[in-house]
Amino acid sequence: MNRLFDDFFKGFGLPSTAQGAGALGMFVPQVDMTEDEKSIKVTAELPGMDEKNIDINLGRDSLTIKGEKKEEREEKGQESYYAERSFGSFQRVIPLPAEVNPDQAEATFVKGVLTVTMPKPAGEAAKTRRIDVKGA
Repeated sequence: MNRLFDDFFKGFGLPSTAQGAGALGMFVPQVDMTEDEKSIKVTAELPGMDEKNIDINLGRDSLTIKGEKKEEREEKGQESYYAERSFGSFQRVIPLPAEVNPDQAEATFVKGVLTVTMPKPAGEAAKTRRIDVKGA
């Protein structure tokens, strides 16, 4: 039965039942994270959204991205009328693998892709140190 629903909803951009049976009406954006010695970068695919509907919060050890997607379409003809409305909200909490400087974090939204760049504090590399293991 799940496969039947998955096949039916596949063309609508909705998550499959394997991704969460209660997920209809819930938008789950694809998120990628990269890290180098200077910063952590998170990108999220948010097609069809506006930047005014996106809320980003940076905590000590996590990044939270929330949003709401509203879409309305209406077509009127002489003998026909078509209206479609879709609404969905999401929240993604992404644990951060290292400390970041929240005052220097930046977010851009271009062509449906959100990019959040979070620089690491200066001297972050100095906080880590290799420890040699000695035998008895």
